[in-house]
Amino acid sequence: MQERKTYTREFKQRAASMVLDDNGSIPDVCASMEVGPTALRRWVDQVRKERQKGQP
Repeated sequence: MQERKTYTREFKQRAASMVLDDNGSIPDVCASMEVGPTALRRWVDQVRKERQKGQP
């Protein structure tokens, strides 16, 4: 069985930022960061929620 990769919080935030702030597409960011689309979408959703909480 293949081991799951683990990513740092900073890595996840950078990948999500590439989608949210740099207007990168999910497929392009996945290819450049070597992550799967399901994981990246989850990270993007999480960062979006965190940002919404930070606003009044």
